[in-house]
Amino acid sequence: MPRQPKPDANADRYIAIARACLRAINDTAANQGSREEKIQAVYQAIDDAFQQEFADYRQSTAVMASVLERIASGDLDGEAAASLARKTLDQQPRQTRNSIVH
Repeated sequence: MPRQPKPDANADRYIAIARACLRAINDTAANQGSREEKIQAVYQAIDDAFQQEFADYRQSTAVMASVLERIASGDLDGEAAASLARKTLDQQPRQTRNSIVH
């Protein structure tokens, strides 16, 4: 039996962004408006799709930065710092763990 390729979270993100772009292009092609307005609508759709797809990463980055600041303060002993780091990593959304973001 052939091996199934493992799901690629990045591929799903790219597909969602590509669909948003195509939808915006199709929507603007049918609408009245200047070329510049149509281009801006497509750019906005691309930006909105990226913002939506990478919201979890931005939130995870903010949480981890806060934890790093706490650890860097020196108020925690080594074990407490390691424990806080482990708990923080365990609470991160699955799609933000061990995946490459392009």
